[in-house]
Amino acid sequence: MAAAKLSRNIKLTGTESADPKSRTFRAGPISAEFGNGALRYIRVGDVEVIRAIAFLVRDKNWGTFTPEISDLKVSQKKEGFGIHYTARCGDASASIVYEASIVCDAAGNLEFAATATPQQDFTTNRTGFVVLHPLKGVAGFPVEVEYIDGRREKSKFPALVNPACPFTNIRALKHKVSDGLSVTCRMDGYAFEMEDHRNWSDASFKTYVRPLAEPWPHTMPAGRSFTQEVSLTFTGKLPRPKKAGAAKKIDVTLGRAGGALPELGVAVPMEEAKASLDAAAAIKAAGPKHLVCHVDGRQSGVAEAIQNYKRLADATGAAVILEVLLPGKAAAAAELAPIAEAAKRAGLKPAAVTTSPAVDLKGTLPGSKFPDAPSFEEMAKAARAAFPGASVGGGMLSFFTELNRKRPPVGVFDYLTHTTSPIVHAADDVSVMETIEAHAYQIKTTRSFMGKAGYHLGPSTIPARNNPYGASSVDNPNNERVCLSKIDPRQRGIFGAAWSVGYVSAWAKGGVEVVTLGATTGPAGMVYRKTEHAQPYFDGLKGTAVYPVYHLIADLAQASGAKRIATEIGEESKIGALAYRGAAGPVLWLSNLTAQPQTVRVQGFAGPAEVAVLDEGSFVKATTDLAFLKKSGKKTKKVGTIALRPYAVTRISAAK
Repeated sequence: MAAAKLSRNIKLTGTESADPKSRTFRAGPISAEFGNGALRYIRVGDVEVIRAIAFLVRDKNWGTFTPEISDLKVSQKKEGFGIHYTARCGDASASIVYEASIVCDAAGNLEFAATATPQQDFTTNRTGFVVLHPLKGVAGFPVEVEYIDGRREKSKFPALVNPACPFTNIRALKHKVSDGLSVTCRMDGYAFEMEDHRNWSDASFKTYVRPLAEPWPHTMPAGRSFTQEVSLTFTGKLPRPKKAGAAKKIDVTLGRAGGALPELGVAVPMEEAKASLDAAAAIKAAGPKHLVCHVDGRQSGVAEAIQNYKRLADATGAAVILEVLLPGKAAAAAELAPIAEAAKRAGLKPAAVTTSPAVDLKGTLPGSKFPDAPSFEEMAKAARAAFPGASVGGGMLSFFTELNRKRPPVGVFDYLTHTTSPIVHAADDVSVMETIEAHAYQIKTTRSFMGKAGYHLGPSTIPARNNPYGASSVDNPNNERVCLSKIDPRQRGIFGAAWSVGYVSAWAKGGVEVVTLGATTGPAGMVYRKTEHAQPYFDGLKGTAVYPVYHLIADLAQASGAKRIATEIGEESKIGALAYRGAAGPVLWLSNLTAQPQTVRVQGFAGPAEVAVLDEGSFVKATTDLAFLKKSGKKTKKVGTIALRPYAVTRISAAK
């Protein structure tokens, strides 16, 4: 290991590529952050009005191009601000260039216009403006919709996650900001429609240009320019501008114990079965309660994988949940039979079996006919016959979106399941952390149609397990932040552990019984193995190495079923928190969800404690020592204020 080559960026996010920085602009009481060509967090005082306005260019697999910005000119004056730039999006074969202009005055009049010109014939699924409305004070609240034909309608933003488009053919949306103040967002240049972004774990409602009913991908002719514009206007009295204050301490308060932590496990993809067996000692030390062992009935090598699953289960003591992807070319019973026979020969008796047809790995648009596939009832009956005594589950091996659009009948399965990914629509650090906010809505929506079935979540982590919306997962040869890629460098960094604290906390608060994170080994794993893609720092180590998230999984897996302690967080967008009742008293996990230092004031944690910190200073020890948590804790007589470096994670456990 060459310690001198271990940079701070690698420790934090697993890549030398830096996330674009933002700058805050102000116009009277209006503030907005500008970065990477987009406006984010448009606020009136402390109230978030619009989450984002961005001109986006997507490829034919729904991948989003990062704009190459040039000729950037900004002005910040007392009466408002202006931003002008040129951007190029595309690859070596084709690109589109657009000229952008943003102006905002102290009265709250904001205009964001873009004129785009394809440099060559440009094939895209969608190119144009996207507007994101936040969830707080918006989801379930009134909205006035103006349509392109001039009609106006009073309605509401959906409370539960809407599987279809809540509104189409939109020209403007008006909603309440605060008492006596409303904002109208007008979108010109084409017909816009809204989708419930919470389907994909985005914490917003997204209004976008070019309806999905129109053909995609489509080709824009070279040289044919077009213009679009988004504007904001306010109705009512704007508050007086306030000076930005100093950063405050964020309170995290422990409440009463109630409910239980979910049973925590990890996945074993078929391609990781052999590598996982080689890493069995490290996996056993983590103590996952179950292994979700994937079986793809379309592939060869199923029998060998099942044999390795049996050996891994014996070596780790974890229960096995078989996750079976059916080809869907024959009856479900016929396709399950050889898999059940292979399990019988291997002596593998799974605790649970999940089945799903291969066609459901791909998304189906609302209103479209679902592809032919075995019914939920047929798959459940076949699984019960093939694996007597095992719990039988169904739902989707893809995202919540697909489950919400194709809901199993009540009473068919013992449990429902789906996965999530935080890098479907955006892959920057801030957007990934934002997705944690959406999961409470996904849980509430699923419970509205699942009946008395159990709820299994995952396998999920930062890398996207698959791409339901394109031909394949998106390549990531340069170790960057890429949407819908199976490889995400942040899985290897402290960032991955920080995100996972907030992620598990969201599902635990929702009472989900079973949570499966990432994988044992590989790009979505917790234990390092050498791969075809470069893994800076890790590739230079000798012996067993683990990613920082390993230690969170190890602690929470062994605490599965423990009483969860309620946590109240002063700013949930900045701090993740999860607490439970351990043998000696409370155990509290905290994580900094931001790239800035944060100070947390812990309240309700009585008595002495041990504090273990996982941050850039302890990264090397955490990645090379499986017992890091036990060795790194420092005793304190009283838990009070905790300073967290960027993306830092800390475990505070009661000491006797």
